[in-house]
Amino acid sequence: MPESVASEVVSAMVGGMFSASALYPLEVLKTRMQAESKVSSGNNPQEETTDDDDEHGGGSSAGGSGGSAEIVSKQQLKNEYSNAAQEGMTSYATLMYHHEGGIAPFYSGVVTSAVQSATEKALYFFAYTFFKNGYVNITGSSNIGAISNLILGCMAEWAHLPVTLPIDCVTTAIQTDDKNRGAFVLLGTILSEKGIGGFYKGIQAYTVLCLKPAIQYTVYEQVKKIVLAARRVNSHNSRQQLVDESLSAAEAFFLGMFARIVATMLTYPYLRAKVMLQSTYGDAKVKPTIPQMIAEQLSSGGVWGLYQGIGPELTRGVFSAALMMMVKERIGVVVRGLIDGREMEKQQQQQREH
Repeated sequence: MPESVASEVVSAMVGGMFSASALYPLEVLKTRMQAESKVSSGNNPQEETTDDDDEHGGGSSAGGSGGSAEIVSKQQLKNEYSNAAQEGMTSYATLMYHHEGGIAPFYSGVVTSAVQSATEKALYFFAYTFFKNGYVNITGSSNIGAISNLILGCMAEWAHLPVTLPIDCVTTAIQTDDKNRGAFVLLGTILSEKGIGGFYKGIQAYTVLCLKPAIQYTVYEQVKKIVLAARRVNSHNSRQQLVDESLSAAEAFFLGMFARIVATMLTYPYLRAKVMLQSTYGDAKVKPTIPQMIAEQLSSGGVWGLYQGIGPELTRGVFSAALMMMVKERIGVVVRGLIDGREMEKQQQQQREH
């Protein structure tokens, strides 16, 4: 089924790049709000006096009370960001705009994010379509149930992680880096300090997070089946000859939104724990496990602590999924049309030759 794979990969890649670029400021807000944790003296895993002294031009031996004042000021600013993250997306965005030089920080790393999204979606749908075709060939049935779809989706998610997780790690580093270093500088820093393993921080979270796209696309596919089945019934009752076997742009948009909401609400605590492990605890000598981090957030902030930053995640994620599925659905129709046209030309040429 190479044609099916080609249409899925091309449409998913374009859709992923388009949605990631269009909604990138919300991606930055989401990642930074997820990574925020309350700062107090000595409890920040990344906060070390020597680092602050170097950054602000010297410690007590060189800067005296001035250096201490700068450290205190930096901690106060971090507390402002943490409080803003708890207040909501608007407060955090306003603080970023005033303290970090306008709108530029909201687009820091947009190219890396677009590449990551396009690669992730292309590889995911390549693997998913490959596994789905194999399932159909083995079982002899094209009717794939919800549980089978979930399993195939999880397998497809794990198939692309070796390639896309390092890109995701660099993207997260760009978004949470307060020194505004570029992608290649951060790439070299991660590689030199932590080796290849540094690109796979938080991979244990994917034992659960692999369910997110699996749930999202399973919900999408199952509801899509219902919509198309209802359309065929209506067409049969009205005696129409042709039935459109694809969703309209509006149908794909709203169905993509619904599927993403379901998947996000079920997996968000693990998603936030993964981001914190990649950023807040990135340089800590002793890192907590994902369940320990979730328990810590639950004890310190209650249920809301588990869902801190979900506002921009839902806003960005829902519209990203909706745009991606809308673009993917329509481009898929075009690609399949081109492939079908080529097949018809080949058949006509073979008939003429005979």
